[in-house]
Amino acid sequence: MVTEIFKVDKDSYDILKKAAALVRSGELVAIPTETVYGLGANAFDKNACLNIFKAKGRPGDNPLIVHIARPEDAEKIAYTNPLYYKLADKLMPGPLTIILPKKDVIPSEVTAGLDSVAIRCPVHPVASALIEMAGVPIAAPSANSSGKPSPTTANHVFDDMAGKIPLILDGGVCDVGVESTVIKITENEIILLRPGAVTLEMLKEFCENVSVAGAVKEELKAGEKPLSPGMKYKHYAPRADLYLIDDKYIDFVEFTKEKQKSENCAIMCYDEEIKLLENKNLLPVGNRDDIKNQTKQLFILLREADKMGVDTIYAHLPNDEGESLAIYNRMIRACAHRIIK
Repeated sequence: MVTEIFKVDKDSYDILKKAAALVRSGELVAIPTETVYGLGANAFDKNACLNIFKAKGRPGDNPLIVHIARPEDAEKIAYTNPLYYKLADKLMPGPLTIILPKKDVIPSEVTAGLDSVAIRCPVHPVASALIEMAGVPIAAPSANSSGKPSPTTANHVFDDMAGKIPLILDGGVCDVGVESTVIKITENEIILLRPGAVTLEMLKEFCENVSVAGAVKEELKAGEKPLSPGMKYKHYAPRADLYLIDDKYIDFVEFTKEKQKSENCAIMCYDEEIKLLENKNLLPVGNRDDIKNQTKQLFILLREADKMGVDTIYAHLPNDEGESLAIYNRMIRACAHRIIK
């Protein structure tokens, strides 16, 4: 299969029409969103969605997120409640995924056999226009090989999906850089399953009863079924072994300077640390306090490390609160919980 890439915006009518026709016919299309690139298929088509798992090498117990054009379109595929609309009114379209009880129109293959479905309304104009034009909800996990860092550019998608899918829509670099926040709700409760740009603190403005699933910061327990994408023990991982350094206990610069002398390693460092380290295989993440830029750069830099051919990568252990929680969550999975204290 030849994989085509087209640069697009919301007004690229002919290309979007072609992509919409492919989706309706059961093919897969890579789609830009504000978070990461998604690998999209008709959410009503069981076989098309099974092909997502095949193309990614994704385990069948890992549910897919269903993307809709407007928040009210959730009514067609799920049972909503007032809290859903309270959240949707302020946070949708946007980088938020809400898990609700599903209706039978969504195949069980999409939800990994769960009786709930994850719903997202992207704000990216290309994604929104494509869903509208296709006329069906689009099931779309990240458009990467399963377990690798998620793609935030069309070239990342091509690296993983060339020859597996017919079309990649190139909408530029994703604004957020990590996947959407995933929550499960009832009428009076929110459970945070995967952190993202919509933070825990933001969610607390909508509901008094907000909790964080243990798997956000810890390993998924043996036999525990993932309720959300990204809850697996190891995920988002580069080829090299990644280690996180807890600088409450270890001087990051001194530790990594020694490693540079003896190992074929890359260092994910703050901009302020560049001049203190040997100018060799450095991956600057931005200023220490610029969390948004660190988030946007995370998967880009992990993929860059793969191109360097290093054996190990050392990085700071992120803070596990506020905006940093999303980076913390991705990095502890990318390193399989290898933290140096």
